[in-house]
Amino acid sequence: MHDITSKTSMRAELLAERATMPPAARAAAGRSIRDALLSVPEIEMAGTVAAYVSIDTEPETRGLLFALWKRGTYVLLPLLLPDGDLDWASYEGPDSLVSGSRGCLEPSEPPRGVGAVASADVVLAPALAADRTGTRLGRGGGSFDRTLARVGPAILTVALLYDTELVPTLPAEPHDQRVRAAVTPSEGLVRLG
Repeated sequence: MHDITSKTSMRAELLAERATMPPAARAAAGRSIRDALLSVPEIEMAGTVAAYVSIDTEPETRGLLFALWKRGTYVLLPLLLPDGDLDWASYEGPDSLVSGSRGCLEPSEPPRGVGAVASADVVLAPALAADRTGTRLGRGGGSFDRTLARVGPAILTVALLYDTELVPTLPAEPHDQRVRAAVTPSEGLVRLG
């Protein structure tokens, strides 16, 4: 059994590692991830994709969001609620994003409710790391664990990672929600579990 301290120190190490990555390398990783995801059959066929706007040193998602939207996919993006849960609203192109809570960009469209994510055909989740069983290490707020708990078992859930962040094993707690796949710049989509 791993304790919280190990997760906290892992988060700090992973964030520090991301901070050393040059912006050009982050941008290139984001493009590779975008191209890999756009060719995944479940995403090609998806009517609705729940995603997120990348922040700080996360793999860049803006190009992916735009590409999905341009090809007619309905894209849902999160709105962070005061209790840490996520509401969802539709992405209507780059001009529909406004500055939200905690400096995150959020959609300006009307909120559709925390349950809206259950209608998504694919859910893309931020992560600092994931392991081969699908255990996902987030930032520790639990927002996406709550979201993933609302998604049906047949829905493809994907963590977006840099190459070094798909690891053999991670500490897991009972409330942690697993993802069914990860995507990295070098490996593309990797099915987990």
